[in-house]
Amino acid sequence: MFLGAHYISNVIIQIPESELTLVALSPSIFFVSLICVIRGYFNGNGTLKVTANSQTIEQIFKTVFTIILVELVAISIGLDTRIMAAGANLATTVATIASFLYLFKFYKRNRTASINAPGVVTKPERARTILKKILYVSFPISLSAILSSINKNIDTSTVVRGLRTFMDEASAKVQYGILSGKVETLTALPLSFNIAFATALVPAISSARAKKDLSSANKRVGFSILVTILIGLPCTAGMFVFAEQILKLLFPAQASGSLVLQISSLAIVFTVLAQTINGALQGLGKVMVPAIAFAIGVVVKFILNNILIPIPSIGVNGASIGTICCNIIACAIGFSVLKKNMKIKFSFSKYILKPLIATFIMSVCSYSIYLLLASIISAKIATIISIGFAILIYALAIIALKVFTKDEIFMIPYGQKIFQILVKFGIYKDKKSAINPYKFS
Repeated sequence: MFLGAHYISNVIIQIPESELTLVALSPSIFFVSLICVIRGYFNGNGTLKVTANSQTIEQIFKTVFTIILVELVAISIGLDTRIMAAGANLATTVATIASFLYLFKFYKRNRTASINAPGVVTKPERARTILKKILYVSFPISLSAILSSINKNIDTSTVVRGLRTFMDEASAKVQYGILSGKVETLTALPLSFNIAFATALVPAISSARAKKDLSSANKRVGFSILVTILIGLPCTAGMFVFAEQILKLLFPAQASGSLVLQISSLAIVFTVLAQTINGALQGLGKVMVPAIAFAIGVVVKFILNNILIPIPSIGVNGASIGTICCNIIACAIGFSVLKKNMKIKFSFSKYILKPLIATFIMSVCSYSIYLLLASIISAKIATIISIGFAILIYALAIIALKVFTKDEIFMIPYGQKIFQILVKFGIYKDKKSAINPYKFS
């Protein structure tokens, strides 16, 4: 990336201004690779807190250094957006190095920790045998990650090129900036909430399979998919309903792009579902399925991007439509394979109807609150208050509809206390049954 920055920026993505940004980002590739290995070690050991801590450190460093470097560039050189963008991405590299140093230090102190699942006895194996097993699992998972990057790069290489068929280059770059800088950043946010379930499922299901405890694995997967739906649906609805208000709140000087955000938001629920389903399939040993499913989706997206984006009436929205189709395909293929390999009862009422009703109630009530407040106070404050009410209304709707069973409530952190509160309000009846042994951690 460092040596090829000029060629990539000028020929492949046709945005010459991005050359310094690629140079600034290039060192992070080495450290990201090492970070993934160390995080994988502790994730396999069930110590997910290490990953969380390293990500927190990374985001803090990224935030602080982005502000510092961009301000220094602005003061010393002036408002040269090309160099300012490079400075912001250099902050990403610095943050990645900081995250690696934390992980490496933690690993040196804790590398002797046992990674055997309780109740499972393993025999010593030759390094060659272990390497083969690692490659057998890691290659398809890495392929999925590579395809994810290719999926993003499809937009990089097709959006500006397609838009230039009917508009000038400057306008095409602005449209691509809206898609990549605003929309993709916002629609990726739910993935950060859901990643915990996808990550935790891999060692949890692998451990359950090793102990032949399929009942535990089924419950974990069913619960994770339910929570994923409950995360994805309100995020989709919220960004669709409040698209214009969210952009005005976060990007007051450049608030355009509400239609692109609305269309892109429809992919969120399928994206997070695919994320969780892939974690379950990888835990089951079906590591090639997510890669194949995503590969098919990526091919469809590439075709749709090249067909739809050059159409003036569609334009950049074609990239969003391609993303939706890509994730629907990946989700559908993964789900069909998962259903064949696990005995999980997916009730239409529990997994679809009730979450949709709760989402509809949340959307109608929160937008009504916004309309009421916007006539009294500023639109920005009204948006913040409305989103806060949306979260509260959605939570109350989920409780009122009894989406979770008692056992599933016990899987939630502080589930026992939450359940006792719900019993006091008469929402659930306590039958004094045994505490669920499959508590989700």
